[in-house]
Amino acid sequence: MSRRVVETSLVLGLAVLGMVGCGRTPAPGAESGALNSPTVAVELSELEIDALQKRLQDGTLTSRHLTQWYLDRVAAIDDAGPMLNAVIAINPDALAIADSLDAERRAGRVRGPLHGIPILIKDNVDTGDRQATTAGSLALAGSAAHADAEIVRRLREAGAIILGKTNLSEWANFRSSRSSSGWSAVGGQTRNPYVLDRSPCGSSSGSGVAVATNLAVAAIGTETDGSIVCPASVNGIVGFKPTLGLVSRVGIVPIAHSQDTAGPMTRTVADAAILLDAIAGTDASDPATEDADAKKANYRAALENPTLAGRRIGIVRSIGGDDDRGKPILDEVVRTLRTAGAVVIDPVVLPHLGDYDVDEMTVLTYEFRTDLAEYLLQRRLASLASLADVIGFNEANADRELRWFGQDLMQEAQRKGSLNSAEYRAALARTKRLAGADGIDAALRAHDLDALVALTQSPAWPIDLVNGDAWNAGFSSSTPAAVAGYPHVTVPAGFVHGLPMGVSFVAGAWQDAEVLALAHAFELAQPVRRPPRMLPSLGYDGDAAARATAP
Repeated sequence: MSRRVVETSLVLGLAVLGMVGCGRTPAPGAESGALNSPTVAVELSELEIDALQKRLQDGTLTSRHLTQWYLDRVAAIDDAGPMLNAVIAINPDALAIADSLDAERRAGRVRGPLHGIPILIKDNVDTGDRQATTAGSLALAGSAAHADAEIVRRLREAGAIILGKTNLSEWANFRSSRSSSGWSAVGGQTRNPYVLDRSPCGSSSGSGVAVATNLAVAAIGTETDGSIVCPASVNGIVGFKPTLGLVSRVGIVPIAHSQDTAGPMTRTVADAAILLDAIAGTDASDPATEDADAKKANYRAALENPTLAGRRIGIVRSIGGDDDRGKPILDEVVRTLRTAGAVVIDPVVLPHLGDYDVDEMTVLTYEFRTDLAEYLLQRRLASLASLADVIGFNEANADRELRWFGQDLMQEAQRKGSLNSAEYRAALARTKRLAGADGIDAALRAHDLDALVALTQSPAWPIDLVNGDAWNAGFSSSTPAAVAGYPHVTVPAGFVHGLPMGVSFVAGAWQDAEVLALAHAFELAQPVRRPPRMLPSLGYDGDAAARATAP
């Protein structure tokens, strides 16, 4: 039996364990514990990419040392300890890759700011290595992709070490309308590290939790509507959804080509810009990126000399959770913006909120059926070539796949016809117009604004595998930018009983550098990020402890 067959059989066997925990073997070298001393932990925790790169350059740190440190943290925090279930797979070649990049550095070749930096990749993004790409589904468990996704190829070319893959809401949360964010049959339920019985949001749940807890300095997430910015917000980190077409989607398990994009999840805007510089650009295999090379900027350089002075910001209070819990945080954001010299228009009405929700779901269900079949075709799986095959697999394995919730979204998508349908074309045109030209663009133009600002998401809700997510967020701040295909960045803004809340910056198409620069200036003016405490719950004692340490 070949080594690949052995590995595949092992993954298939372990995947069953994902119902209650992460079906993954411990990280290589995790038994050593050599890098878990308090001194070393303090040295490397919370360090940004530039700080890590400086240590690599001056020789006080090697990529192997750094990679092993992260592997040990995954073993201590994700596999054991609080068992966050954020990491679904470890790259068995991570240390060998680190060694080769250390050798390149000694030879005088440094590829850039990501050289020798370990990052994590959401497990709906193909890696053409010994790691499976599963989208969290047992239907894909043990199945390795034939090639890297284009963004993974670019990250490797930039010198990044792919440390492993992160857990996610199965099929990027497009299986059931009553799902629990962060649950997959392969990886189990990811938990929020601030309060462990709270949701990590999704679908990029593992990426958000891993970055929040320093399991890696950065991660890649994907978003169709909220799947980067929501887990970033509730896990107290930065999440950036680029303009549609800035980043290639080739090699990424799809939901809908009219909204899907990958993006960075980091602890600072500067780190997000570094990742974006690496992955942005035209890919001939993804027609949506045709203009990317012409439109992209140097995103890290765009953050130099950050300022809010004179910038015109509109505050949208009707989305993102501006209730009794969120209002004080948004009010503090407004004070910070004004103190920093911004011209703040408060409030600003964002037209057509809610008017395209039904049309959006129509578009997503149509595109999911077609786009998933195209993806599965290039994976060349013997028994899985269509959405109907996935639905059939779930039904045949209902005790493991459908134990907690069903697959009504998949079934609805299966009932849709082709993308030539008049219903689909009309819905797509309406959503783009109402969210874009008549929505975000109209609001920006009406007040001559540089950006719109809103709370990103309500605080994390309790995990409920039976009833699913309880959003309590009114209109999500993610939807307008997601449907329009516009850039959206969230940064930490405050806490409610120890649970993070983020604030969002949104602008028009291709204004990615603009929103990143504004968000960077804001995070410097109002720094609130703090590492998670991993409280078991918000019971009486935990709630009091969280309030006592809240800013």
